Amino acid sequence: MLTGNCNYNNGYLNVDRTWLLSLGNRLSEICRRQYCRYVVRIVPWVLSPNNSRKGFDFGCGTDGTCTASKAFPPLSQYGGNDGASQMRHFVNDDGFNMFRLPVGWQYLLNNALGPVNQANLNEYDALVQACLGTGAYCIIDIHNYARWNGAIIGQGGPTNAQFASTWSTIAAKYANSAKVVFGVMNEPHDIPNISTWAASVQAAVTAIRQAGATSQMILLPGNDWTSAGSFVSDGSAAALSTVKNPDGSTTNLIFDVHKYLDSDNSGTHADCTTNNIADAWTPLVQWLRTNKRQALNTETGGGNTASCVQFMCQQIAFQAQNSDVILGYVGWSAGNFNSSYVLSEVPSGSTDTSLVSSCMSPKAGAQKGSTS
Repeated sequence: MLTGNCNYNNGYLNVDRTWLLSLGNRLSEICRRQYCRYVVRIVPWVLSPNNSRKGFDFGCGTDGTCTASKAFPPLSQYGGNDGASQMRHFVNDDGFNMFRLPVGWQYLLNNALGPVNQANLNEYDALVQACLGTGAYCIIDIHNYARWNGAIIGQGGPTNAQFASTWSTIAAKYANSAKVVFGVMNEPHDIPNISTWAASVQAAVTAIRQAGATSQMILLPGNDWTSAGSFVSDGSAAALSTVKNPDGSTTNLIFDVHKYLDSDNSGTHADCTTNNIADAWTPLVQWLRTNKRQALNTETGGGNTASCVQFMCQQIAFQAQNSDVILGYVGWSAGNFNSSYVLSEVPSGSTDTSLVSSCMSPKAGAQKGSTS
C-alpha cells in the first residue's frame, strides 16, 4: 500500500516527484494509462518507423490537471530510466525513426499561466536533444487534453493567445530543427464546439509558423480523444480542414489520430479484440484520399499477448498499404514505464517485448504482412 506521499483521486494517482524518484519503476505497475504513459514507437511510412517516450507528462490527468513537480524525466541524469539508450536501441536495432515526447503544459510553465519557464524547458530539451541525436524525428507533445486544470482552451479556460504564446516560445527554440514535429495537443475530448477548437488550433499553427518554424510538420488533433474511428463522423476532419498556414496552404499540417485495439479503445487491457480496419481505418483512409489530406497515428498499442500480435500486425499492414495518406504509427509506450505495465514496450537491454519484436518493429515485417 502507498501512504504518505501519494493519493488516488478521481481515477488518478498523484505522487510527489522526490518520493517518486526514490521509489523508481516499481510504481508503474499501479499507474493508469493516462497517468503513466511515456509514448513508444511509431513507424511512419513516409518518414519511416517511429517511437515515443514518456515521463515529462507524469502527474497529468485527463482533465488537464498537471503538477510540474510530478514530472518524471525519462533520463538517467534525472533519476529516470535511460531513455537515451532506449531510443538508440529502437533506432539502431529496430529501425524506428520517430519518437513522441509528451510533456505537461504546467511543467513547461511551472504551474502558472504565463511565459514558458526556461529552466524547465531546458530540462525537457535534454530529452529532445537525446532524441534528435539518434537521427529520428521528435514529436513535442503537450499532453493536456485541450485543458488547463479542467478548463478548455478557448472555451472558458486559457485563451487562444495564452496557448499560442507557449507554442511560439517552443517553435522559436526549434525553428532550425528540421526533425522536430509539433504535436499541438494530446487527445482533446468532450469539446463543446469543434469549430471553436479549430480556431484554437489555428492560433497555435500561426504562432508556430510566425516563430520561424515554417516547414516542420504540425499535428492537428480532433475531438473524442482524437480517435481515428470518429475523426470524420464527429466533425473533427471538417473543422480542422479550415486550419491553414499563414500562406493559406496546408503543407505539413497533418491530422493527428489515435487508436487502440482493446474492447473499449482505452488502451488499458492486455488483450486486443480488433484490427480497427473496417470501422476506423477504411473510412478515414477514404476521406483523406478524397480530400487530399494525410494523418499520422501517433498513439496505438496493445499487450504482449497473442491477440495483440495478431491484430496489431494486421493494422500495421493496412496502414502500410495506405501509406499515401497514413504516414505511420507511434506505439505506446516506453521510457519510464515498468516492464510490468500492461502496454509496456520497454526493452530489456537490446531485447524487445513480444509485440515490438513481432509487429511494431519495422524489421518485424508486419508492414508487408496480411490484413486478415
